[in-house]
Amino acid sequence: MYVSGFIVPVPADKKAEYQDVAEKFWEIAKDYGALEQVEAWEADVPDGKLTDFRRSVNLEDGEKVVFSWVVWPDKATADGSHDKMMADPRFEEMGTEMPFDGKRMVYGGFEPLVVKGR
Repeated sequence: MYVSGFIVPVPADKKAEYQDVAEKFWEIAKDYGALEQVEAWEADVPDGKLTDFRRSVNLEDGEKVVFSWVVWPDKATADGSHDKMMADPRFEEMGTEMPFDGKRMVYGGFEPLVVKGR
């Protein structure tokens, strides 16, 4: 298992547009091997003393934090999907205007250390 994780600043008034993009992204990602996608909209994100979700993306007034992840079977599948997804015509159809500031998005890949539950 491999997890691609994201913290994304999204204007509060663009929630529906963000959800639409996330839904379209899933249709592409699952075709290239993704097992699961979660998009979690800010509900209770407290300010920290040294750092926090807001500071991680330099959140601006009127924005919310989205915490997101995509689960892949392994790192090879995740890595191999990137260029394929970018070349997929459905990706282009989503357009170049995203309802978030991608320059302030934080992302990375993770190998699970502990997995419990489901």
